[in-house]
Amino acid sequence: MKTLKELRIVFMGTPEFAVASLKKLVEAGCKVVAVVTSPDKPAGRGLQLQESAVKRFAIEHGLKILQPVKLKDPKFVNELRNYKADIQVVVAFRMLPEVVWKMPPLGTINVHGSLLPQYRGAAPINHAIINGEKETGVTTFLLQHAIDTGYILLSTSIPIRDNDNAGSIHDKLKELGANLLLDTLKGIAENKITPKPQRLLLNEEIKHAPKIYSEHCEINWQKNGLSIHNLIRGLSPYPTAFTHLNGKKLKIFAGNYEVHPDSEPGRIRTDKKTYLQFDTGDGSYQITELQLEGKKRMGISDFLRGYHFP
Repeated sequence: MKTLKELRIVFMGTPEFAVASLKKLVEAGCKVVAVVTSPDKPAGRGLQLQESAVKRFAIEHGLKILQPVKLKDPKFVNELRNYKADIQVVVAFRMLPEVVWKMPPLGTINVHGSLLPQYRGAAPINHAIINGEKETGVTTFLLQHAIDTGYILLSTSIPIRDNDNAGSIHDKLKELGANLLLDTLKGIAENKITPKPQRLLLNEEIKHAPKIYSEHCEINWQKNGLSIHNLIRGLSPYPTAFTHLNGKKLKIFAGNYEVHPDSEPGRIRTDKKTYLQFDTGDGSYQITELQLEGKKRMGISDFLRGYHFP
């Protein structure tokens, strides 16, 4: 059996969340023989090609980069096979075809931002906060056919505090996941991990974490203040919960809710100087940070100072 530093690793990932894991492997002296990431995409007003966060890191550290358009492309599959990886690591990447994830002898492991089997899917961080969970974490598991259902290797948890949002939990989990990945690879190299079927860990109904679209982000003021508050922080800073103010889209990043009997859901209350609040189904939600369509993100006092109500 090879040691951790002898393992030939192919790393697959795209966004900033994945960079922490790749960085941890490089710093530990692991043999990352290739990095697979998404093709450059046009972005911004000039539609200039933008490299992924993982690609930028790989360039800085002299790692071999592969950017296939199609993961089933025979040319890519053959090139990948030539790297003779012992194991593949996937962090925030696309769904892999079987010909890719079955390739290395030790399999392909994924770092997922939830405590599996709960919150399988593309947006586990967002959905855990939206659902009012008090705990989340990261899990490493072996890929198989169905998404996020493979045998679990290791997991670790953190609390979701009242002042956390999707951004703060994202930043905590990317570091937690990087450390868990290294522990997982060490355990595999030393043959100290026994993969566990997820069905053995099921003791309650599974909550899923599908991709979030714009229609899921609009606030329904008929709901109670707590569920609205959890939606807002579960979508902050991205993709961001929103409502409308005088015909314009209003993104809401933060605020506080109160429960009281005198509420008319959707009604706006403001002194035009220090507060702006919307009535909810059981009280009101007072906004502290927001962004009106066509304007920059700002605190409520700055917003009210420059906004003229009809």
